[in-house]
Amino acid sequence: MENAFKLLLSCPSGLSSSQVSVRFHESYDRVPHPDAELENSISEIWDKRVQQSSSLFNGKKFRYGGHDGAGPNVCLHLGLTDYRTFVGTNLNPLWERFLVSSEDDCKQCQHTSSPLGNGAVVETVDNTILVLQRSNNVGEFPGYLVFPGGHPEPEEVGITSHTCENGSQNSEPSNSKVSQEMFDSIVREVVEEIGVPAATLSEPLLIGISRRVLNVRPTAFFYIKCNLQSTQVQELYSSAQDGYESTKLYTIHPSELENMASKMPGCHRGGFALYKMMLAGGNDLK
Repeated sequence: MENAFKLLLSCPSGLSSSQVSVRFHESYDRVPHPDAELENSISEIWDKRVQQSSSLFNGKKFRYGGHDGAGPNVCLHLGLTDYRTFVGTNLNPLWERFLVSSEDDCKQCQHTSSPLGNGAVVETVDNTILVLQRSNNVGEFPGYLVFPGGHPEPEEVGITSHTCENGSQNSEPSNSKVSQEMFDSIVREVVEEIGVPAATLSEPLLIGISRRVLNVRPTAFFYIKCNLQSTQVQELYSSAQDGYESTKLYTIHPSELENMASKMPGCHRGGFALYKMMLAGGNDLK
């Protein structure tokens, strides 16, 4: 199950930031579970984790609540959640009890935090793909192979709740800021985890969203071209800001990536599947 995935959105032609909008609204927030004991386990699990690691930080995250369209324009539906609720629902040993029996993905996951992560399929100028081996110190899937990525951050665009300082609801300006953060955040993650300058990266293109079957974890994937040789990227990686999150950088030819995908968590295997769909479409995204 840890390698299984489901594709929630596929955009094989690649969507630019002008083709992706966001509806940020409280209607896409998590719905509390009616089982009080299960709901209380969120706090219990978080408290135990904090006791084990005092460095844990309960940051805000965008919650995936579905989307409209599949191209040439897509609107992402996003709510607000936090890391504490993610740990207490999606990463809860009882995570399956939070699910609703439904064919509708959003209804099935209405009681989970489901923060929207991001990942990038980065291709160098000599046609290799960048893959990281995760450190043993990270919270999820230590030692696994992953594409660089992380999360879009609400606080990067000044969002901590659904209301503005004057008490009014966030509206169109917030939607625009959140939409741009989807693209800005993946560039930040690549820069921080790989060590390449932002100026060497092309504008990201959204190629879809995959969800890990294990604890229903959604991740948006982007395609990015880097104008450096793989050897140059390896040199820069040694001084990457967030290099501690990984132990090794692989620069892999796309034809060899298939063999490594079995060592990826489900959501990243889904990212690889989205990349293959992009290639199969014959689209020149370079």
